Amino acid sequence: MAQLTKLPLVVLTNRTFVETRAMFEGIARVIANDGNEPWQRDVLLAHCREAAGIMAFMPDRINAAFLESCPKLQVIGAALKGFDNIDVEAASARGVWVTICSDLLTIPTAELAIGLMLALGRNMLAGDSEIRREGFHGWRPQHYGIGIAGATVGIVGFGKVGQAIAARLSGFGCRIMAHDSALEGPRHEASTLVELVPLGELLRISDFVVLALPLSASTKHVIDARSIAAMKPGTILVNPARGSLVDEAAVADAISRGHLRGYAADVFECEDWARPDRPASIDERLLAPGSPTVLTPHIGSAVIDVRREIEASAARSIIDVLQGLVPTGAINATRPD
Repeated sequence: MAQLTKLPLVVLTNRTFVETRAMFEGIARVIANDGNEPWQRDVLLAHCREAAGIMAFMPDRINAAFLESCPKLQVIGAALKGFDNIDVEAASARGVWVTICSDLLTIPTAELAIGLMLALGRNMLAGDSEIRREGFHGWRPQHYGIGIAGATVGIVGFGKVGQAIAARLSGFGCRIMAHDSALEGPRHEASTLVELVPLGELLRISDFVVLALPLSASTKHVIDARSIAAMKPGTILVNPARGSLVDEAAVADAISRGHLRGYAADVFECEDWARPDRPASIDERLLAPGSPTVLTPHIGSAVIDVRREIEASAARSIIDVLQGLVPTGAINATRPD
């Protein structure tokens, strides 16, 4: 027992696979959240005060005050790709490594984006709801939607996720456009089937607008009332990226006016913990029965094998630091002396 207490402490803030916890055997003591709900802030801090390592997840808000309360902390292994809920600058100033899983979420997120497009465009949820409510009585001339074939799809953000979405759309027979302020030239050299265009042109022409951006000060509400007004009537908006890329109230307004055909999202403004002005909940109009929306509970990476590997990657990064190594996946490569 005495030997165990000498081991550094690692906190797993949300439920993980048994195999993830087992990776720390003989290396660290582990405190793990075994429930489906995140710990309350005070509970989380109480567990982390003595921690050398933390495996962080989407609900965790790690800011300067949090870090100040964890003087022994050496590494935050984020089981995430986006890290807007972690103050990386504050962590760096305290000599705390921050690591992410940059590639593991790409393909499952792209797959879900296609699923959201199909589900909303083809009225799948409305049809499912009708059968469950009324039974099936044979074909009727209803629930006519729009397909991807022959449509123009605009992808806002053409990093790894945007490119993965485009690759999966390439067999659908649609026109694919993308906008990314970091890229120049009329076409991306690695994807000649994708036209790189200005954002205004993409919004004006697209039948589907799909978001594939990280959340930052410059991308917050990139889709607002003004950008929605620039879209043609009947556009479908799809957000598998970050909730606060979209002004949900403006989307609800546009749907009520009939300007947007619908909205599909896996992420929501209310979960962006780093935003002090975030709304408390999803706009009720988007949740109303019969609303042309498809909403999923942040399941973009919820593929069993993928989630297992995400956790393993975060665990390996934490173990690297505990063993005096530079961790894989580090996004703050320098530390103070």
